[in-house]
Amino acid sequence: MNNKFLKKILMENDDKYFKYFYKEQFINNSKFGGGIIYNIKRTYYKFKMSRISRLYNCYIPSSAIIKEKPTFPHSLYGIFISAGAKIGKNCVIFQQVTIGSNTLKDSKNKGFPIIGDNVFIGAGAMIIGNVKIGNNVRVGANTTITKDIPDNSTVVSADVKIFSNKPRINEFVGYNDYVNDNKYNSNSKDK
Repeated sequence: MNNKFLKKILMENDDKYFKYFYKEQFINNSKFGGGIIYNIKRTYYKFKMSRISRLYNCYIPSSAIIKEKPTFPHSLYGIFISAGAKIGKNCVIFQQVTIGSNTLKDSKNKGFPIIGDNVFIGAGAMIIGNVKIGNNVRVGANTTITKDIPDNSTVVSADVKIFSNKPRINEFVGYNDYVNDNKYNSNSKDK
């Protein structure tokens, strides 16, 4: 299959998703949102969005506030954006990103993320809770953010921690081998 053709299909699905997203947001926020025609349209848009969501294993509810469609270099694969999250203009969001709320009653960080304009979010990053990400921020891949980030910052994960420098045996042992081999079961209680 032609790579350009595949990329075009993926981009069209992103565009379709956000077309339905903004139409449903308009209906939800309009003063005419209670009529039967609007309910039929809302149901249709939700249906279309859910089909695309299942295709990409993503979740972006229409209750999220997104000023302008973000750029998704790897399409919508694995992206989760919580209801109530706010995302500014000109953002770039890579695959497997979570922009999630914290709704635990006893949490100090309860709430939804607010992401500024021109934010670059690397693959696998997690932005959790009532945090504010400033404008022009870069979030590195696999970084977890639970605190506010000022404008014009770059955020990456903490340094690697080395717990031991003893030699290790990194042999993969399958489940059946583990269960059937006594050398792995030396600590079993049924002896």
